[in-house]
Amino acid sequence: MTTTDPQPLDTQGIVEELTYAFDGVFTSDEVTTAVHDARSALEPTATVRTYLPVLVKRYARELLTAGAQADGRLAKTVPEVLFVCVQNAGRSQIAAALTEHLAPGKIHVRSAGSAPTGELNPLAVDVLAERGITLTEAYPKPLTDTVLHAADIIITMGCGDTCPIFPGKRYEDWDVADPDGKTLDEVRDIRDDIQGRVTTLLRDLDL
Repeated sequence: MTTTDPQPLDTQGIVEELTYAFDGVFTSDEVTTAVHDARSALEPTATVRTYLPVLVKRYARELLTAGAQADGRLAKTVPEVLFVCVQNAGRSQIAAALTEHLAPGKIHVRSAGSAPTGELNPLAVDVLAERGITLTEAYPKPLTDTVLHAADIIITMGCGDTCPIFPGKRYEDWDVADPDGKTLDEVRDIRDDIQGRVTTLLRDLDL
């Protein structure tokens, strides 16, 4: 259940900060739209409203960056991979974290969900921590056309036909078990399965 907070969310402060950060790339109106979209996407599933401003700012920045990459306003310096599952709480988060861990600075990673939840799967967090990987800044977020257009490689895991197909993108569908409802040992097996697939992908990209 979403908690309530008597204090309104200060989106204007977020808009001002991001307008400055993207000066010359996006107008204030475009930034305002991105912040509104980020809030609309995250607020309904926010379980701790105290963290909502930070997540809205982070997600709006991600949407703006992806949009700028997709339409050529910002150049890509490394390949862009997008991991997609249903809730963006387990498989796609594990895959994104392992990819960043194994190829830091060599590839840019995003993740999203076709029906995201409000919180990460705690066992997914635990099995990554066993490998020295923390998910302090990760959070479930929805799949959008913006991040799809920005991606070079799109990896789907269990989201079926909900992921649109765009020409010129490389698509892979990984048959990976869902950690939801699994035991710790089972989630460890899922992590190891994903790591093997990530390693294969990175070798294929010569990273």
